[in-house]
Amino acid sequence: MENIERTEGAVSMKDNESKEPVSWATLFCRLFAHLAKEVVEKFGEEGEQAIRDGVWAFGEERGRNIAERAKAKGCTIDAFNYLPNYDMGRSDDFTAENTYGDNQVEQLFTQCGFAEQWIKDGMEEYGKLYCDVIDPAIAKGYSEDLECIHDRRIYENGVCSFCFRMKNKDAHN
Repeated sequence: MENIERTEGAVSMKDNESKEPVSWATLFCRLFAHLAKEVVEKFGEEGEQAIRDGVWAFGEERGRNIAERAKAKGCTIDAFNYLPNYDMGRSDDFTAENTYGDNQVEQLFTQCGFAEQWIKDGMEEYGKLYCDVIDPAIAKGYSEDLECIHDRRIYENGVCSFCFRMKNKDAHN
């Protein structure tokens, strides 16, 4: 277990934890939350929108890169080739089941290291700025025709569910 204490509303590592390495996911979550918190506190709703816009741009770029990877492998740009060409490996911090159906892929995450870290740190309101935007943005960058329905979230439901489907079943880029 990590030892975390709050100082003026921010998370800080206790001395004994700082001697042990943490995962890249933990560092990413903490960096993102601290940056988002500062921007939102200083700039309010405009700052919150700036964070969302930045996450969206990051996601679209990732999606375009996933599409390029798929094309380089000779894959069509469709729902079935989205996850096999994804750009982020899954560590033990993430547990998901993929179900392939009629021109769509459903994912059910029963464990998400990102959400769990933000909850543990008391920074979920900032983590949600990432979670609410990233997957729809990646999907759009991958294909204008790929939609992402993110209808359950670990924060509220204990699981995250996604459905990635092509709006036009005959569309291939």
